[in-house]
Amino acid sequence: MFSAPHWGDGCKSIKGFPLQVIKGRWFMMFASFMIMSVSGASYMFSLYSREIKFVLGYDQSTLNLLSFFKDLGALIGIHSGVINEVTPPWVVLSIGGVLNFFGYFMIWLAVSKKITRPHLWHMCLYIIIGGNSHCFTNTAVMVTSVKNFPGTRGIVLGIVGGYLSLSTIIFTQLYYTFFEINSKSLLLLMAWLPTATSLIFLPVIKNHRSIQQPNDSKVFHRFIYMILVFAGFLIVIIIVQKCFNITQREYYVTSTVMLHLLTLPLTVVIVEEYKIWKSKQEHINCENPPSPTDIAAARTTTTTTKPNQVKSEQAPHAEQTIQNGFSWWQNILRPPKRGEDHTILQAIFSLDMVILFLATIFGYGGNLTVLNNMSQIGKSLGYPAHTITTFLSLMSIWIFLGKISQGVISEFMIDKFKAPRPLMLTILLVLSCIGHLLIAFNVPNGLYVTSIVIGFCFGANWPILFSIVSELFGLKHYSTLHNVGTIAVPIGSYFLSVRVAGYLYDKEAMKQMEALGLQRKPGEELNCNGGECYKLAFIIITAVSMLGALVSFILVLRTKQFYETDIYKKFKEESRTAETEMVVPRQE
Repeated sequence: MFSAPHWGDGCKSIKGFPLQVIKGRWFMMFASFMIMSVSGASYMFSLYSREIKFVLGYDQSTLNLLSFFKDLGALIGIHSGVINEVTPPWVVLSIGGVLNFFGYFMIWLAVSKKITRPHLWHMCLYIIIGGNSHCFTNTAVMVTSVKNFPGTRGIVLGIVGGYLSLSTIIFTQLYYTFFEINSKSLLLLMAWLPTATSLIFLPVIKNHRSIQQPNDSKVFHRFIYMILVFAGFLIVIIIVQKCFNITQREYYVTSTVMLHLLTLPLTVVIVEEYKIWKSKQEHINCENPPSPTDIAAARTTTTTTKPNQVKSEQAPHAEQTIQNGFSWWQNILRPPKRGEDHTILQAIFSLDMVILFLATIFGYGGNLTVLNNMSQIGKSLGYPAHTITTFLSLMSIWIFLGKISQGVISEFMIDKFKAPRPLMLTILLVLSCIGHLLIAFNVPNGLYVTSIVIGFCFGANWPILFSIVSELFGLKHYSTLHNVGTIAVPIGSYFLSVRVAGYLYDKEAMKQMEALGLQRKPGEELNCNGGECYKLAFIIITAVSMLGALVSFILVLRTKQFYETDIYKKFKEESRTAETEMVVPRQE
């Protein structure tokens, strides 16, 4: 808990400004940006999947199975949440760094043929370990950020997720500049860079007291402006690199500018921490202590609610449970009101979570199928290789824009119109159907639009899902509960990507080989060409996504009354209390 300054201790109790910056919650946000900007390996599967398919001789179903295990590792993070419940964030972040290095380093050894050709289950194990590292990183960074800034959680999740989305382009630019232009070098970079970055910022990622300050939103808007400038620069250099032959020296220049723009938010951090430091100097001033009148007024305000009263307010629910004779398992089906802290089991077995879980299975699985198969989709539909790379870059940019814009848009909808946040989820699931249909019917140049639509929807979905979970079930067990919702994604990905898209792709490919009188040799890559390769698969995916939209709309109706209230009222009251405590002398 934050304690008020003790007048009389002397001005020496004020810590130095550099220490204030490093230990402040704004520098913690900057560290989160840096960690997430190199933690997007889950989004880069399409960049190195063709290398795996070629070197190891996999067919499309096998490659999709590998992508499923990648998603399984990246999205099943309940254990990381449980660990985060009982340990400091630096422990979770350390585990993530170790897992990341081991998983992707082993994949690099396999693809580079520096070890004997691994069995399929070996590759699945390596990629699930590498993918699972992101659960630990995301849990440590995102949960800590939300708890430090609970009143702006939608924007916070959007910005942090935005840096995660841009990591694909950042990685691409770095290995263009410092490594050979091939997927093997990319895998090696993915192994060591995220681990090194996490270790550098390890002590900074920690929980501060969650005080909602009036200017928090303004500061995050400045961060948004800076990340938009950064993303705009990345878009420009992508276009330039596609249109012109770039020399190695020019790559050095663009990468240097990129790194400077990446660290630009540090200027905002320094300004904000200086304001806090200066404010503390004014409060802890030997020559100008607060007047007796100010102290008396502040003490009257802060002592209105006494500690024993707080305990008595927190106790009724527990006392009622004991008096009525409910055991822990009976209490699972008697959760508190929406917005209050649920236990893990109360949240998991609530109808709201079940609806959200089903909507995620139906909706997110289709978007992830497009993301993981973009290279193969482009190739089967006859797009040139360099154009497919452009699709991947466009998708990364629109994933980023989806994450950034949803925070601003959904917060605006809640503040101004009291619209339920799940309504944004419903809209996105309907919008994603456009992208699926463009693939299904092979609309000319439709993959350009698809990369934009699916990228935006996929990016916006994640912060909305995490925000909904935190708002409906509270922050007490958020580190575990935000990972519960993500379990649904690999389930949807497995059925839609492996069992639907992969199976139908291979079936059509075998039919084409038989029509040509060819037989597939063992270990030979299996390819399908033409619009029929993915047509039926994405018609099915469109229908499933529409079902997900209908399911999510049920949650809209159920939570409409809840979102009409001030869902951040508790944090605003805590902020006023904390501000009052800062001017009240501590009583010995």
